[in-house]
Formats: sequence, structure tokens, C-alpha cells
Amino acid sequence: MTVEPSRRHAALEALALDDEALLRTCEVEFFIASGPGGQHRNTTASGVRLTHPPTGLSVTGTERRSQSQNKGAALERLREGLQALTYVPKKRHKTKPTKGSQRRRLDTKKREGEKKAQRSKKGMW
Repeated sequence: MTVEPSRRHAALEALALDDEALLRTCEVEFFIASGPGGQHRNTTASGVRLTHPPTGLSVTGTERRSQSQNKGAALERLREGLQALTYVPKKRHKTKPTKGSQRRRLDTKKREGEKKAQRSKKGMW
């Protein structure tokens, strides 16, 4: 996953913030969550969507009937997403097989070829 350096920097800055400061930088939206949970869930705006504008990351929390519990779950997901944005993959370097491994590979191929050549000779049986 390739992430722009500016987006990675914004994610690192956001991870350094505490929960209240991180919530202030986010756009918080409440909505009616669908799914199991009974009348309370279907009639109250207990679903929470957090959008972090500097990184463009958006997460939701809808598994509970309580808005505050869903906000906490969404905040945890936001931190996990920000952590994923900060990952820098290791640089990969091309390598060549050694001379010994090339020779062993060719010797094995030669042996297999001789075995197969023996199978096709008629009059052996």
C-alpha cells in the first residue's frame, strides 16, 4: 500500500493527540444504524461516523445501541486506520542466485530429463 508522504505525516500527527483532541479534528456525524438491536437502535441516531479530513480516513461504529459506546468503537477504529497509514514498507533489493545454486538446479533438471528419456525408450520391457 503506497501512501502519500503528506497523508502519512498527518496520520503521525493525529496519533500523537489524545482522544478529545483527535475528536476535535474529526467531523462527527450521527445516523440511524440499521440491523439487529430492537426498537431502540432503529429509532435513535446511535450510529457514529468519524471522518478525519487531513488523511481522508472515515470509520463508523454501529454495533451498540449506545451512541457513546459507538463513538468509542469508532475512535478505536480510527486509531487503527491511522496506524495503518503510517506503515512504511521495507525497500526490496534484487538478488541473484549464487553460482552453486544455479549449478545444482541445472544438475537436478538434467537428472530429471534423463529419467524421462529412459521412460520413452521402447523395447526396454
